[in-house]
Amino acid sequence: MMLGIGMEAAIFLYAGLTGIVTFSCYQFLKLFRQLIRHNIIVINIEDFLYWLGISAYVFRQMYYTTYGSIRWFFVLGIVCGNFFAYFVVNLLKKLFLKWKKSLEKEGQNR
Repeated sequence: MMLGIGMEAAIFLYAGLTGIVTFSCYQFLKLFRQLIRHNIIVINIEDFLYWLGISAYVFRQMYYTTYGSIRWFFVLGIVCGNFFAYFVVNLLKKLFLKWKKSLEKEGQNR
C-alpha cells in the first residue's frame, strides 16, 4: 500500500508519541525502584513484564497506524521520541537543580 507524505508524517508523529510513552513508562519504573528497593530477581521480573507490555503496546500502535506492516519511519519515530523525551527529562533536571541552588543560596543570604 502506498502512503502519501502527509500520512507518513502523521504516522511518524504517532510513532514519536509512542517513543515518549515507552521512555516515560521506564522512567516511572526506575522511580518506583528508587522509592522501594528491590531484589535483583524482582527487578528482572519487572523488566521482563515491562518489555512484554511495551512490546504489546508498540505492536498495537504499529498495527493501528501502519496496518501491521513495519515501516522504517515508524521505527525511526519511536527512536526520535525516546531521544526527545530523554533530552526533555535531562533539561528539566538541570533546570530543577539550578532552581534548587538559587533557592538554597537565597535562604543562606537571609
